Amino acid sequence: MDVSMLHGADYTVEEMVGGDRDYLWHHIKPHQCFQTQEQMIIVAGKGLTVTDIHGRDYLDATSGGVWCVNVGYGRESIAEAVAAQLKQMSYFAGSVGTIPTIKLSAKLLALLPAMGKVYYSNSGSEANEKSYKLIRQASAIDPARKGKYKILYRDRDYHGTTIAVLASSGQAERKTDFGPFPEGFARIPHCLCYRCPFALRYPACDVHCARCVEEIILKEGPDTVGGLIVEPITAGGGIIVPVDEYFPILQQICRKYGLFLVIDEVVAGFGRTGAFFGHQHFDVDPDMLTLAKGMASAYEPISATVVKQAVYDIFLNDPADPEKRLNFFRDISTYGGCTGAMAASLENIRIMEAENLVENSRVMGDYLLDRLRTLADHQAVGDVRGKGLFCGVELVADKKDKQPPSEAQMGAVVDAAKAAGVLLGRTNNSLPGFNTTLYYAPALVITREEADRMVAATQAAIETVFGA
Repeated sequence: MDVSMLHGADYTVEEMVGGDRDYLWHHIKPHQCFQTQEQMIIVAGKGLTVTDIHGRDYLDATSGGVWCVNVGYGRESIAEAVAAQLKQMSYFAGSVGTIPTIKLSAKLLALLPAMGKVYYSNSGSEANEKSYKLIRQASAIDPARKGKYKILYRDRDYHGTTIAVLASSGQAERKTDFGPFPEGFARIPHCLCYRCPFALRYPACDVHCARCVEEIILKEGPDTVGGLIVEPITAGGGIIVPVDEYFPILQQICRKYGLFLVIDEVVAGFGRTGAFFGHQHFDVDPDMLTLAKGMASAYEPISATVVKQAVYDIFLNDPADPEKRLNFFRDISTYGGCTGAMAASLENIRIMEAENLVENSRVMGDYLLDRLRTLADHQAVGDVRGKGLFCGVELVADKKDKQPPSEAQMGAVVDAAKAAGVLLGRTNNSLPGFNTTLYYAPALVITREEADRMVAATQAAIETVFGA
């Protein structure tokens, strides 16, 4: 692409490269590289293709780097829906209703008929923190839940970047140096069969990674544990799809001990896994769901905490009663009132339904996963796994004992693919010694030709770094 032809291109390449170096603090990257290397600057996108400031095109296997742009780049109808809404009514705090918030809530609850109410905020971190506050406040005001303030989380799962949600992060490198964290969080084991934390094999294991949660609750004290949060499919911790029995066991334990089951759909939601929501692959009925990322395909920042009516009803108390006047959910999210974000989400969902993108995610996800499995015979490929358009290839230094490759080797594979015009993701500064999984989470509009290009670039990159 000739980037000089872009609408409103009132800059020079030199100005932007220098400004990027001198003014911008990039996310989650070692800072020294800013001084020694020119960083990628993206200026345009269409479908799955993004263009950098030098006019180079890349096939994006990451939906914007962090799995957001589910309907692909360049959707003019979303921009038009946002613009029209902003011209009519741009914002009012979530203490009142607006037309797009009401319409979006109705649509979400139609997609999630077991749920009862929708609370809006502006990021996945915030949506998850709202669920924690609901659990904590319920433990204070509901006699049936008195003292049940602790929250269990799963190893390798990630729920956001604030201090509270970092306390519940199962990714040690994301937490390093940010403590001390608030107390009241306890970890349960991950469910990656390839690296079973108990050195067992499925199905003889009897899904011990789920059953042992009961032991953890008993150790913590059942009267103190109020919730459990998990991703339906672990995302940044290695693309981990639990076995079918996992969630029914987990839910049975939660109900036995009165835990709210919170499923973090921030990544898995909105078609990413070949179902509209990731938990719909499993026999599970959560008490709360958290949504973000694909909710508006990152055309606007938006998130939601969606709860069962029974959860909402805990906070229905008489404000005239001096003993209970504060027993409502005393919380607000400033940008949860941005009507443009609601309009973007509504149009995003309309596109997904009109173009049957959830089904395309299922069909193309099966195709992509099958193509990636053709790499499994390579000495450096340990495991290939995924669901829908959410796939992972775990690399190893030694196939027999599953020893991980070095961070430098993983970086070299991603760099080689980038040099071939394909942007791959990988586990990044998350799991000590095991940042070893390549990620594939392309926009749901992907074609077979684009999937083939991703796999070909992956194969060539692996062979470049590890040998043929």
